[in-house]
Amino acid sequence: MVVLTGCQAVGGVDIDKAMANSTSVKSGESKQSMHINIEPDTQLASDEDLAMIKMINSISLNIDHAKMKDTKTASIKGSLSLEGTKLPFHLSMDKSGMIINVDGAQKPVYISLDELGGASALLPINTEQMEQQLQELSPKVLSFATKHLSNPKNISVTPVQEAVNGETLSLNKLHMEISGEELLAMVKPFLTSISKDEQGLKQLIGDLYDVLYPVYETISGMEGMEDDALIDAVPATKEEAVTEMYNMIKEGLDSILVDYDQELNNLLKDVPELKTVFGPETKLNMDFFLDNKLDIRKQNMSLKVAVPASEELPVHAVTISSDSELWNVGGAVTVDAVDAPQGVLELVEGQTTPGQVLRNFDSNSVVYQLLKNQMKITTKSVFLYPDDETYGAITVKNTTFVPLRYLSEQLDAEVKWTKGSNQIVVIDDITGDEIVLTVGSPKATVAGQEVTMVESAFVGKNGKTYVPLRFMAESLGATVEKEQDTGWIFIDRP
Repeated sequence: MVVLTGCQAVGGVDIDKAMANSTSVKSGESKQSMHINIEPDTQLASDEDLAMIKMINSISLNIDHAKMKDTKTASIKGSLSLEGTKLPFHLSMDKSGMIINVDGAQKPVYISLDELGGASALLPINTEQMEQQLQELSPKVLSFATKHLSNPKNISVTPVQEAVNGETLSLNKLHMEISGEELLAMVKPFLTSISKDEQGLKQLIGDLYDVLYPVYETISGMEGMEDDALIDAVPATKEEAVTEMYNMIKEGLDSILVDYDQELNNLLKDVPELKTVFGPETKLNMDFFLDNKLDIRKQNMSLKVAVPASEELPVHAVTISSDSELWNVGGAVTVDAVDAPQGVLELVEGQTTPGQVLRNFDSNSVVYQLLKNQMKITTKSVFLYPDDETYGAITVKNTTFVPLRYLSEQLDAEVKWTKGSNQIVVIDDITGDEIVLTVGSPKATVAGQEVTMVESAFVGKNGKTYVPLRFMAESLGATVEKEQDTGWIFIDRP
């Protein structure tokens, strides 16, 4: 075993280079598992708390096979487990969008990424060039950070034989252990080292300038965006900008370091819970298995965070752990496309309704139950103000009426009306049931059953069709409550 004495090459392994190399995006294939474990305080936790913790602890993510062709093209096959039930999924993505298929879905779900392109259309920025620059910047930032971080007390490199995707490889195992106490103690030396590295800090600021300044130039050059104050605030040259930013950071760091120990003691005194979080029970364990190209081929990680248990949070600790294997690093990769013979359900913000999403899944499926019962995607709350002339409720003959279209659309229902006809059809988003009513008649049908409203729907002077509030809300699965003091009306759908 070789114990590290710095971020230099040790036993043939350049740790600094290996860490920076891990930020470079490469093609490859991998598998991974992730799990969370919460340790409850059994004396403070209620039965309901324990049940919730047990449910969370049952969650695990397993990626059986991930394929990455480039930064925008990839596929993942795996499963999400919850309380013993496994939910397989298949995801694939390219530069235009992401498509996900899960058990119980009639059609895969599609999420367009074109909106990101829409932003670049508004701002004519070369996003591909910026992405490339950011990729090149990442290892520089990590290298700068590792350069100033002191080594953990427990860090080592050991030659090992390890199986990766069924193949036994000769690798170097980089092992690190850091406690919460040690992590907190590393902050001051880290900041002190940075404050003394004028050349390194200026170089990093210059690299950031090269990425961000073209964006500033584009925005400031657009019509209507000219701002003398903004132009005057930005130095004329890169050299001036770097110097100005360096002086600002240097001054800030020096100011922090002057009273660092006293301020830290004050903070720990004011917030004693931090002594637990950054105490000996908080531990980060990491194992990186590196090949001779300094590519990570296998990785094990465990982060345990100690928590000061209380009645509000009856938890002693939370542990997040993950394991992964990587192969075909930098090789030719063909992603696995998701089949969609019946088309896809495209999720569009502001257009796709909860009912459309739910109806895409079998009502007995895990996803359906998760969306409806845990995520509660059907939950809606509508507030009606009596003084609002446009959307407020009105009272006629002791009956509260509401604009039909407004309330229906707030509850995601579809409203159909044929011009020249007095009949209106409202389609419930969740059930798909039709509510049919006729202006001037108290008769209506809900899911094919005839009912009689307390009053007839009518067209007001403003041209809006009004309908009895309680009838409309309850027909769409909602409840109605009125606050007597203010007259405000609260409509809630579970």
